[in-house]
Amino acid sequence: MPPLLNTVPRSLSRIGAAAQNALEVARFGGLATEQEASPYELAAEQRVYRLRHYYPDHGQHQAAGRGLLQGPPVLLVPPLMLAADIYDVAPSTSAVTILREHGSDPWVVDFGAPEHEEGGLERTLADHVLAISDAVDRVCAATGSDVHLAGYSQGGMFCYQAAALRRNAGLASVITFGSAVDTRNGMPFGFPERLATGTAGALAEVFRGTALPAWASRTGFRLLDPIKSVRNEVQFILHLHDREALMPRERQRRFLEGEGWVAWPGPALADFLRQFIEHNRLLEGGFVIEDRLVTLADIECPILSVVGTVDEIAPAAGVRAIRWAAPRSQVYELALQAGHFGLVVGSRSRTATWPRVAGWTRWRAEGGDLPQGVEPVRTDDAGEPAAPVRNRVEYGVELAGAVGGDVARLALGATRRTARGVRELTREAAAQLPRLARLEQIQPSTRISVGRLVEERRRKAPDDVFFLFEDRAYTARETNERIDNVVRGLISIGVRQGEHVGVLMASRPSALALVVALSRVGAVSVLLRPDGDVAREAGLGRIERVIADPERAPLAADLADVGPGLSHTFVLGGGGGRRELQTPSATDMEQIDPKVVTLPRWYRPDPGRASEVAFIVFTGEGARTRMSRITNGRWAMSAFGTASSAALGAADTVYSVTPPYHPSGLMMSIGGAIAGGARLAMARAFDAQTFWDEVRRYGVTVASYTWTSLRGLVEAPMLPGERHHPVRLFIGSGMPRGLWRRVEERFWPARVLEFYASTEGGAVLVNLRDTKPGSMGRPLPGSAEVGIASYDVAAGGLFLKTDGFAKRCGVDEVGMLLAKTAPDAP
Repeated sequence: MPPLLNTVPRSLSRIGAAAQNALEVARFGGLATEQEASPYELAAEQRVYRLRHYYPDHGQHQAAGRGLLQGPPVLLVPPLMLAADIYDVAPSTSAVTILREHGSDPWVVDFGAPEHEEGGLERTLADHVLAISDAVDRVCAATGSDVHLAGYSQGGMFCYQAAALRRNAGLASVITFGSAVDTRNGMPFGFPERLATGTAGALAEVFRGTALPAWASRTGFRLLDPIKSVRNEVQFILHLHDREALMPRERQRRFLEGEGWVAWPGPALADFLRQFIEHNRLLEGGFVIEDRLVTLADIECPILSVVGTVDEIAPAAGVRAIRWAAPRSQVYELALQAGHFGLVVGSRSRTATWPRVAGWTRWRAEGGDLPQGVEPVRTDDAGEPAAPVRNRVEYGVELAGAVGGDVARLALGATRRTARGVRELTREAAAQLPRLARLEQIQPSTRISVGRLVEERRRKAPDDVFFLFEDRAYTARETNERIDNVVRGLISIGVRQGEHVGVLMASRPSALALVVALSRVGAVSVLLRPDGDVAREAGLGRIERVIADPERAPLAADLADVGPGLSHTFVLGGGGGRRELQTPSATDMEQIDPKVVTLPRWYRPDPGRASEVAFIVFTGEGARTRMSRITNGRWAMSAFGTASSAALGAADTVYSVTPPYHPSGLMMSIGGAIAGGARLAMARAFDAQTFWDEVRRYGVTVASYTWTSLRGLVEAPMLPGERHHPVRLFIGSGMPRGLWRRVEERFWPARVLEFYASTEGGAVLVNLRDTKPGSMGRPLPGSAEVGIASYDVAAGGLFLKTDGFAKRCGVDEVGMLLAKTAPDAP
C-alpha cells in the first residue's frame, strides 16, 4: 500500500482518539485515571480545619510496598487558595507518600473549601494561624514529640506566624517552600512595589466583606505567567490523541486547572493584603493576631527555607529575607532550580524537595550530615536586605513651596538613576502637601485638637491598629471607645470645659486615653511629672482636681494642701475589676459604668479651638521649674510638622520612648503618629537592653529620642534584633554632633532627623537634609517667623543696638532663638 494511504488510517485513528478524549474532558473535566489518593484518617475536626493523618497505622506502615517505622512528625499547611490535596496530587509526586517512604510521619491541615463550609467565607487571618497552632498541639500530643511545621507559599507564611505566636513551643523546626517574607522585595514577575502596595490597600477594603472565588484565584495565577499557561494548554491539546502519554500528569493537570482551587475568605484576604503586602509586617514585625503583637524575631527554632531559583511568583530575594526577619533562628536554605508549583508538585519535588525534607527531619532527630543541598545561612554573609524606600524624609520641607521648580532643575541635570530618585521625591513631597496646607490654614478660631484628630482616625479607618503597648494592639475603634468611656467618667465626677485637671501618670494606655478624653471634653491637661516637684507643678498649673494611676495615687494624695479641690484623688487605669485602693479619699474611676452616665446638654465633643490652651507641661527642677502652656494650634503645628518632616504614613510605627508628660513625647511622637496616620507604640521607659526587642515586636520604623538618650544604645553590645532592623528614622531634638554621626554609622540605613518645636513660641525647626549634623535645621512652612539674636553670656541678656532692638547673631557667636508671636497669644 502506498505510504500516503497508510497515513490516512493512522490520522483518522488519532483524530478519533483525540475526539473521544476531548469529549471525556468536556463531560468530566478530565481523563479518568485509576490512581487512588493516599490513605489517611481524620485525627481531629474543628470549626476552621480538619487534621489529616496519612498512613495512620502505628508500628509497621505499608507505603508503596515498603515496611516503615513511625518517624518524625511533619505537619503540612496548604495555601488558602489551594486544597489540602496539593500534598497528594498524584502518586508520583505525592508529598505525603514520599515523606512516608523516607521515614517521616505526615500530617496535613485541611481548611476545606470555605465556600462549602459553614461560616467559611467569614474566616480571618487569625482564625487560620490559631488553627495551625492548635494542630501543632494535637500532633504533639498524638506523637509525643515536637513537630516539623511545614507550609507552601502562603501556607509557609502562616507557619512562620504560628511559630512566632507560639514562641517556638512544640516545634522541632519550621520548613517553608516558596514563602516570601519581604513582599516588597519579592513581587511576582518584578511587579512594581509602589503599585503593588497601593493596590493592596485598595483591594483590602474591597475584600473585607467579599470572598475571592476559586475561579478568580485560578485565573489570577494563570495570568501571572500567561505564556506558560497557554503552552501547557497547547501541549495538552496536541497530545490529546495519546491517552497513555497524558495519564502520568493528568491528576496534576486537573488539580491545577480547576479541581485544586478553593475560595479565599474575604476577611482573611483583607488582613493578608493589609498587613503583609501593603505594610510588609512579616519582615518589619508588629503584625497582629487577635489583638496580640507578633514578630518573626521571636522564632528561635531552626528554619529550612526551600527556594526556587527560577520562581517568578515568589522570587528568591523575598523568600531569603527570613534570615533578616528571624535573627535569633539558625536559617538553612535548600535552593532548587524549580518554579513555584514545581517546588512541591513537579519532578524536582519527587527527586529533591521531599526526600531532602525527610532527610532534614532525620538530621534534626539523629544528627550526622546535612541532606544534600541544604546549607546553613551564615549571619556574616547574609548580606543586606534590598533597601526599601528610606529616603522619604529627604524631600525637604522647602520643597513644599516650590516642588515643581526644584524638581525640574534637578531632573534636567541628572542621570537616569537620579531621575528615578527625583520622581520618588516628587511623589513623597506631593503626599505631604495636604498636611502642610492644613497647617497653613489653621487660624485662631479653627476647631482642632488631639481629640478631634483621634476621632478623624476612627472615621477613616476604624479597624486599623492605632495604639501598641507591650504585647497588645488596639484599633482606632477600640481606642475611641475607651476614650469615650473615660469622657463619661470625667463628666460624672464634674469635669467641665476649660477646667485645669492634673494628670499624674507614667506611660500607659490610660494616660493616653485620659489626655485625649480631657481634650474631647474641652478641659486642660496639666501634665504633672511623677519624678518632679509635683506640689510645685500642681500650684503653678492651678489644677482643680488630680487624676492618677494606681501606682501614683499616694503621691497625688499628698497634694491635699495645695488646693481645696485636691483633698480627693481620682484613680484611673489598671483594669475594671474590684480592688481596694490604698489611698484615703479616693474614687476608682474604673468602677464608673459609662452606660449609666447621661451626657449633659452642654457637652459637645472636641470643642477646642487653635487659640485655646490644651496642655500645660513643665521643665526644669525645684525653684527653676518652668510652666509652658501649649495651645491646640501649637500642638497641631508640631504634630503635622512631625508627620510631614518624617513622611509618616499607615505603614509606619512611631515608637515613643518619652512619656506623655514630656513635651517631646506629647508634641512630636504622639502628635506625629496621630496626624500622620501611623501606629503609635509607647514604651514604659527607655532601656537599651530591650529596645531592639520592642522595635521588632512593634514593627517600629520611626523611633524618638531626646538629647543624648541614644548614647546608651550606641555603646551597648549588638543584640540579635539589631541586625537588619526595620528602623528608618530616629527623630527628636538636641542630639550632639558626634553622637549623631555614631548613630547613623552604626544603625545604617536609619537616619537622624532633628525636629524642634517650641512649646510656646510657635517655632518649628527641622534638619531634613542631614548635611549639617547637629544643626537645628530650617523653619517649617506655616510655623512662626524666627531669628537668632546675639546673646551676652556674661550679662545674661541680649545684645541690644542703639535703637533698642536686638542685634542679629553672627557666625560662631552665641545667640538666642526668637520667634515672632501674635500680640494676643497666650
